[in-house]
Amino acid sequence: MKTDGFYSFVPDIRIMNQNIKDQIQAINQYIDTLAYGEHPNELYEPLRYIMSLGGKRLRPLLCLLSYQLFQKDWERILPQATSIEVFHNFTLMHDDIMDDAPLRRGKPTVHEKWNDSTAILSGDVMLVKAYDLLLDGLSIDPAQTIRRFNKCAAEVCEGQQIDMNFESDDNVDIDNYIEMIRLKTAVLLGYSLELGALLAQADQNTSDQLRQFGELIGIGFQLKDDLLDVYADQGKFGKQAGGDIIANKKTFLLLTALQLADDNQRITLNEWVQKTEFNAEEKVNQVTAIYDEMGIRELTLKKMNEYFDKGLSLLQQISASDTVKQNIIEFTQYLIDRDK
Repeated sequence: MKTDGFYSFVPDIRIMNQNIKDQIQAINQYIDTLAYGEHPNELYEPLRYIMSLGGKRLRPLLCLLSYQLFQKDWERILPQATSIEVFHNFTLMHDDIMDDAPLRRGKPTVHEKWNDSTAILSGDVMLVKAYDLLLDGLSIDPAQTIRRFNKCAAEVCEGQQIDMNFESDDNVDIDNYIEMIRLKTAVLLGYSLELGALLAQADQNTSDQLRQFGELIGIGFQLKDDLLDVYADQGKFGKQAGGDIIANKKTFLLLTALQLADDNQRITLNEWVQKTEFNAEEKVNQVTAIYDEMGIRELTLKKMNEYFDKGLSLLQQISASDTVKQNIIEFTQYLIDRDK
């Protein structure tokens, strides 16, 4: 399965404004205080372990920023914002089992450190904890809140299953791929922003617009991650250059290349996809050379910017605090400009 680019991305807090720095610090401090349970230790220690590995805290941050568009007391919704981060890490714990991944943020994954059964059960109780946090001191209709959370959670699972289906599907097209990353990655960003607006008691239309904004920038972010996998400075990116090419991942770049290739280019691409034994560096170089011939890098940037531009245009239409809106715009621009 394709590793979601959000899983490995950590924003450089040094270049963030003070408001965002304060919110990220508050999120981390709140996570450090969470109590998950004590007995049996084998059930709860994996939760403490995976949450201690850090991460970008992007989703709870977007929830707080969305809330702050309409209300100032963002500290009040730290439990709800953190529930999204706990749910996200629950999905990572189970994804790592499905991928048989040995490392998470440079440390052994839960199923490697313990075992598959413990990771599954700990993930289950982690989902329960996400519900607890979502309902902690909730000031709006709990039934509506849970329904919205459940819809998002189901969509994330749908995206994961579709991604797994892609591994054996030779008929995946670009629209299929965009829908998969919308479900697997982008809907949780959209929900983070929607939840912040709902908690601030913004009207439904505004909440919907913020959710749509989050989904659009989420798709743009994943397209950027596809691009960086091939073209980023390996030292900055922090993982093997061309990893998607080596693993035959159905990314926007590969699908676009297969769609636009001439006969010779398509034959060469398919040969590399079908090979079971090969030199990894040679494969990356050969496939990248075809991408260069076809201008795939430029086409990916164009498509990525289309989604970011649509999202930012939608954000500008929302009637809310211009100062906080600018914080969201600056953070989005940071995502666009990142080189790792």
